[in-house]
Amino acid sequence: MSANQAERGPNCYQCKHFAISWQPSMPYACKLLGFKSKALPALEVLRIDGRVCQGFTAKPLPPSSASTSPSAVKNSVNTLA
Repeated sequence: MSANQAERGPNCYQCKHFAISWQPSMPYACKLLGFKSKALPALEVLRIDGRVCQGFTAKPLPPSSASTSPSAVKNSVNTLA
């Protein structure tokens, strides 16, 4: 983590607790801390608490499989001809 990123806190888009809400006035949510906000939750935590978010948990990487390789996708395309 770079010094500039450490000042801002973790990237909410990479956190498994981050969610997008359907409420236009509060579009971002943190499922771990249970709140919605106009700004990214990590920025709200930093603003209010003065510390970077302690609840950040990285999203798990998607499993890599042969079915998602470009050649497998190309071969699985349905044609009408």
